[in-house]
Formats: sequence, structure tokens, C-alpha cells
Amino acid sequence: MQEKIISRPDQSGSNSCAAIIVAAGSGVRAASISKFTARQDSPFGHDNFKPDNFGLKNFENDLPKQFWQLGDKPVIAHAFDYFHHHPAIAAIILVVAEPFIPYMADILPETQKPVHLVAGGATRQDSVHAGLTALAGLKNCQNIDYVAIHDAARPLIPADLLDNLIAAIGNNYDDKLKNKVIGAVPVLPLADSIKTIDRNNSDNNPTNSRGLISDGLITGGIDRSQLAAAQTPQLFRRDVITKLHDDFAGKGGSTDDCSLAEAAGFKITMVAGAKQLMKLTDADDFAMLSHLVAVDNAAQEYQQQTDDNSMTETRFGTGFDVHKFSDEAGSIWLGGIKLDSDHRMLAHSDGDVGLHALCDAIFGALADGDIGAHFPPSDPQWQNADSTIFLDFATKRVLARGGRILNLDLTFICETPKIGPHRDAIRHRIAEICGISIDRVSVKATTSEGLGFTGRGEGIAAQASASITLPAPSDQNLPDNTAK
Repeated sequence: MQEKIISRPDQSGSNSCAAIIVAAGSGVRAASISKFTARQDSPFGHDNFKPDNFGLKNFENDLPKQFWQLGDKPVIAHAFDYFHHHPAIAAIILVVAEPFIPYMADILPETQKPVHLVAGGATRQDSVHAGLTALAGLKNCQNIDYVAIHDAARPLIPADLLDNLIAAIGNNYDDKLKNKVIGAVPVLPLADSIKTIDRNNSDNNPTNSRGLISDGLITGGIDRSQLAAAQTPQLFRRDVITKLHDDFAGKGGSTDDCSLAEAAGFKITMVAGAKQLMKLTDADDFAMLSHLVAVDNAAQEYQQQTDDNSMTETRFGTGFDVHKFSDEAGSIWLGGIKLDSDHRMLAHSDGDVGLHALCDAIFGALADGDIGAHFPPSDPQWQNADSTIFLDFATKRVLARGGRILNLDLTFICETPKIGPHRDAIRHRIAEICGISIDRVSVKATTSEGLGFTGRGEGIAAQASASITLPAPSDQNLPDNTAK
């Protein structure tokens, strides 16, 4: 097994956590390198990737997804930067396919933390074991209590996630393992109905050209209330997860590290995951991630250019949205939370009228079009989309202009469902999405006294207002209100 140590001071004993970033797969199902290598000036690595420069000519048309260019750097660099800048991380182990070790060694930025490049194995489990073995060989490794194991294909890690994972294990810490809680994993509740299928009961290929299931039979359903989607990074006590991987080395069968711990009888606690922590699997995922990165980069760049002492102006915007009920009973999304309802919503996305109205209010305050211009219903990538993505985008448009949200006011107009019992939950969710305090979010509800489509219970309407502050334009751009 090849290992390359990037020359850095070994300070692995100064903090309590290490990170293993797994990027040894050869996933190329979405597209070829030619679609994703266009680069602008980047602080991370080369302006252009030339496979033959690193003995990688065989990969010229099939570059693994972890090396695709996402924003101003490769996918793998986003996770690396997160752990590199986190104060709790003492060392980083990068596990990549052996042919890519010279390339990674060349593009890695300087850091004061020890960084080790390790060749991965035939399976993810083998690759993680290789990373843990390299970690065990570090000087002062005994001072590292925890290890965060992360898939490089999840590039957008929320800023507070590692802190939340460390706190979750710390709250359950037991030196003698009496309660057997040895790890913490970010999870997301499942929003879609879960079905069992028979993919073999078909005369046709069960997947289409995009790798999606396109034929077969639905054979049943699964209660999703006890199910959740596991994400990474997954955080574990280093000593326990290392021994588990040593014991299970070469046996295979594990889809993630949490599964090994479960099989051995250990307990894993959970923290809230994040939509942005989506896994890059195909071209649709890449398009979504690129969209999120572009907006985030624009926000950061603009804030760096904005003088903190500049004059500001306050702007206001309003928004209105309507969605019709279907005849089918089920759950609906209102204000970012899921509610039981006698009727589902008819909509291109998830039909969250509250978040849609708020988006248009923010866009109105910015004079920046409307939700349909930014997320056209004619675009299939937004079908059944989570509307929190839209509100997060609108918020980042404010930040990109050097502004901030002062107040959001949302009113639902409907006969059903009753909003009152859920008012504070909706306020909390909106505040969370927009990164503002809950006292800046107002949620109200009213009826139309039996009049119109809402009075007949045919749908829900929502109206919203938003007030924001932006840097004031320079004097030469101000309107001349001088009397003529």
C-alpha cells in the first residue's frame, strides 16, 4: 500500500479529532472530464488539469467525480478546506486511488496540520481501514480521541456540523463504554414515500440512460416514520472504530462505518443532517451543487468588497403565492415544516406556498425578478424540489449584495390546516433557513370568511413582506429629487 506524507509539522496531539476523507472510488457515471474541467483562477491547484502530466492519461475521458471542478476548486477540496480550517481537527488523512496520489500531492495547499495521502482499497471499507491504519501511525496519535470519516462526494459540509457531532458524543461519553455510545451520525428524515420494487419483472432494461429506475413493478410500501437517510461525516471514538475495522478487515459488506458499529452492538447517536450535504452521484446532483456553490461564492466575494462602515438603505418587498389542493389525502409542506392534511398540494415543486411567498418578497426587495425566473417550473430539475433550497438561495442573494434580512412577515389564508398549533415551529424553521433570529420572523393566519377558493377549501394562499438592508448606492447613482 502506497502512502505519501505531505511535509507538515506533526501537531496531531494538539487537538482531539482527526479527519479521514475517503475519495478512492472511480465514480464517473455522470459525464466525462471535458464537461467539468473549465477553471478560472483558483487558489487550490492548477488552472487546468492535464492528466498526462501526472501519468493519468487513462483517466482523460473518465475523471472520477471527486476531482471534478466545483466552483473554484475540485470537489475533494471543499471537504479538505472544511476540515483544514476547523480548530478541532489535528490531522487529515486523504484516501485516494493510488494513481491520483501525485496529483493530490501537487495541488494540496500548505497547512500547519499533518496531511497524509494514502492509497485506497478495493472497497470503501478497505479504504477507511487504510486511513485508520495511517492515522494510528501518527506521532501522538494516542491524544486523538475522535475521528471524523467523510465521503469526499459530499462537498458542502455545514459550518457547525462537526461541533454538533462532537457535542453529541460528548454528552454520551462513557470511558468504560457502559452505555456503548461510540459515535454520532448526521441524518435526514425521509420526505418521499418509500416503496419496495421488483426490478427483474420486466422485459426491458430497468434503468434509463441516466441510471434511474425506469421500469418494473411496485410491490409494497415501507413506513418511513422510523427511517432516516444517513450522511457523512460520521464521528466515532477513534480507538473503537479502529478496532472494529481491524476485526472486519477484508470481510466486506459494510456500506458505512455506522453499520460496523451497529453490527458489533455499539450505539450511535444522531444529529440533524442538512440538505446541502447532498451526495454527488450524477449530473443532476452536480448541477445543483454548482448552483449552490456559485451563489455562496458570490456572497462571500461581495462581502469582502463591501466597506463595513458604508451607508445603508432599507428596502421592502412583498410576495404572494397560491397552490391548489388535490383530491388525495396526505402531508403538505408549509413554512418549511411537514403537516398532515386532508389534501396534498398540486405543484411543480413541493408546493410550500409560505416559502414561495417569502422568496418573492425578498426578490422584490432586491428588485431581482421572482421565484419563477430563478427556478422556472419548465425546468425538470426543480420538480418536487425542496422549497428550503429556494429560500436559502434568496437569502444568499441578499448576502451577495452585502445586505441582511431585517424582518419577514408571512400570512397564510386558508380554512385548513390550522396554522396556530404550528406557528412557532414554522417561525423557527424560517429563521433557521435565513440565518436570522426568530424574533425577526412573524407568522400569522386568517380565513376568507368562506368566500372564494380558500373559503371553499380548494387551496391555500400566502402573502409575505420582507424588509432588508443593503449598502446605499454611491451619490452619483441616487435619484435626483431636486425640484426643477
